[in-house]
Amino acid sequence: MSLYGVGKGLFRIYFKLFNKVTVEGEENIPKDRGILLCSNHINNLDPPLVGAMCPRDVRFMAKSELFTIPVLGKLIYKVGAFPVKRGMSDKQALRSGMKILKDGGVVGLFPEGTRSKDGKLGEGLSGAGFFALRPEVTVVPCAIQGSYKPFGRLKIVYGKPVDLSPLRQEQGAAKKATQAIMQEIQELIEKHHK
Repeated sequence: MSLYGVGKGLFRIYFKLFNKVTVEGEENIPKDRGILLCSNHINNLDPPLVGAMCPRDVRFMAKSELFTIPVLGKLIYKVGAFPVKRGMSDKQALRSGMKILKDGGVVGLFPEGTRSKDGKLGEGLSGAGFFALRPEVTVVPCAIQGSYKPFGRLKIVYGKPVDLSPLRQEQGAAKKATQAIMQEIQELIEKHHK
């Protein structure tokens, strides 16, 4: 078994035991094509939660600073994360993400770019829209709700794929696509609010 598989199994057990995590909408995740999985971001443990509970393996785009931390940097690289420089257009990160998507893999992305301080959904960055508008990409919105405190409850909801094809020819398409994705995540949060 791969390091990713071991980590996924351990985190699944952890979240089920300590956070009574529930998952909804797994049927909305296509099994056989490139997926951009876009989620809100409320805690540093969001990537392991989303990765552990998703029925497919997820490769996360992570801030480049994490890769310079001893041990952690090597570990997240080995489980398939790839670096992105925040606050600028990072062509290498975009190329890495597109290759995974073209090969039929799943890229996990937190369009807000950083954790929410108050738990409310922030504004999305247009990088999500760049990926989302590619014809070979299926966009699946995802909402995380609840508390990561020991024995707090967590819920993760996968929404139906978002059709962004009508936006491809529009002016400012990447920004509009990101806004549409954020709207879908917000609707999931509101619909499934505890």
